[in-house]
Amino acid sequence: MSMRIGVIKEFEAENRVSIVPSSVKKLSKIGYEVYVETEAGISSNHSDQEYEEFGAIVTDRQQVSQSEIISSINFPAEELLREGQILICNADPFRHPSRVRSCNDKKITLISMDMIPRRLSRAQSMDVNSSQDNLAGYKSVLLGASLVSKGIPMMTTSAGTVRPAKVVVMGSGVAGLQAIATAKRLGAVVFASDVRITAAEQIESVGGRFIVVEGMEDFEDESGYAKPLTPDFITKVNETVCNVAADADLVITTARIFGRPAPVTIPADAVKKFKTGCVIVDMNADVGGNCELTVRDETITTDNGVVIVGKTNLPGTIPTTASMLFSNNITSFLSSLMTEEGFDLSESDDILVGAPADSDFHVQGMGGVLLCRDGSVHENQAKLSEVI
Repeated sequence: MSMRIGVIKEFEAENRVSIVPSSVKKLSKIGYEVYVETEAGISSNHSDQEYEEFGAIVTDRQQVSQSEIISSINFPAEELLREGQILICNADPFRHPSRVRSCNDKKITLISMDMIPRRLSRAQSMDVNSSQDNLAGYKSVLLGASLVSKGIPMMTTSAGTVRPAKVVVMGSGVAGLQAIATAKRLGAVVFASDVRITAAEQIESVGGRFIVVEGMEDFEDESGYAKPLTPDFITKVNETVCNVAADADLVITTARIFGRPAPVTIPADAVKKFKTGCVIVDMNADVGGNCELTVRDETITTDNGVVIVGKTNLPGTIPTTASMLFSNNITSFLSSLMTEEGFDLSESDDILVGAPADSDFHVQGMGGVLLCRDGSVHENQAKLSEVI
């Protein structure tokens, strides 16, 4: 028996689409029928005709919303959802518990792709956080470089030598490492920081120089995310890294803690000491910002001439590539749910239900992607139960 997947057109500010035409063929082969809302892929350069050529049924929103499975990038408008459906999206449940409550009330099975447990090797092909963060890190450097008032690489000309730009990347997870590599490819001298000691080797492998903070320990949890820091150590890290960044031409901030507001890595007082013309690209403007002065979705200039970019949804500015990668993640995930017997949300699948309830993963909220089912929060999501 086939399962019907409905691909909705995202809200106006979102240019990505959750499933691209090339994935439709793969999904159809394993037992899914794909219904796509008219012009769902238009902003990512995929026409309705292209979807139809790959076997999708392109129709209106009303018909798409009747599907057993709804696929989207972001949590959709609630009027699209009906009782008994399966919703696959990025729900960001710890910051938006009302979404989980809404799905409980409507007896909707919520599968939040941003909760994929990245520690599992077989889940890496489904990890939307990594695929989208990688693009965000890349685009943050291009965006910042376009606003810096000097050349990025070293140039030797008859008129004189231009020294390379100095770039500082704060935080070196997936996004940070891509930012370092991109800035290095542009010809910059790149310095980078992280609270995980293991990041030093990774930073150096892509061309960066690791900023050492005296007394540093390894603040990494088992899932690969940074742990919350003590207030004293936060101050020490901020001071050390901001001192290195004081004469930088471009600063990229990437520090993000799962399910929590972004930590402040550039206090307002530090910005006052940055040189005129410095550009700060804050990659976490959507969750409060790493720079204390960041304004969501605005680019501002401070009194001392520092430019602060608060652009959210950086992957959405590269919609064709971002959609392709997100679609590959979704396709890999949906393929894992289709067995010889048919579609199966097995509670023995550690991607779906995660680690045991007493594990550190569970406490950190990394208990798998299945959040609620049959009108109740999943039993392995007790930490989320406390939130909602």
